Amino acid sequence: MKQILSTFILLMIFSAAVFAQDKKKEDPKRTWKTLSNITFKKEFDEFMGFKVDVPVFAPEVQALDGKEITIKGYIIPTEGYKSHRAFVFSAYPYNMCYFCGGAGPETVMEVDADEDIKYTAEPVVIKGILQLNSGDINQLIYSMTKATLVKE
Repeated sequence: MKQILSTFILLMIFSAAVFAQDKKKEDPKRTWKTLSNITFKKEFDEFMGFKVDVPVFAPEVQALDGKEITIKGYIIPTEGYKSHRAFVFSAYPYNMCYFCGGAGPETVMEVDADEDIKYTAEPVVIKGILQLNSGDINQLIYSMTKATLVKE
């Protein structure tokens, strides 16, 4: 009986360690949720001549600036349906994205990939270096450089 009990305890400890290790792994689906932690403030833009919305990033978003992230989403092609090194990546499919649907600007990012990534209408996982943008209204608020496709 003692042997069964000690085996059970060891199994529970091992399971807890594996579970804790899995929780440390970044969940590509949750990354968009983190990136949605922003607000906007109105600031006068000299060039435009009127007030524009400027993103204010929450601390957990600021902590990701310049870091490698893994994120799951949809390729929004900018130059036809082929392989791309530069494209827009969206939390939502093409028909629901920021440009076509009712999503906000925090649900898309510009991507600069190291190698061509073939277009697909299915969600894909990519990883790369996240950059935040609150100063250039002609760019999206998020961009990713050195992006690569993650094989699932």
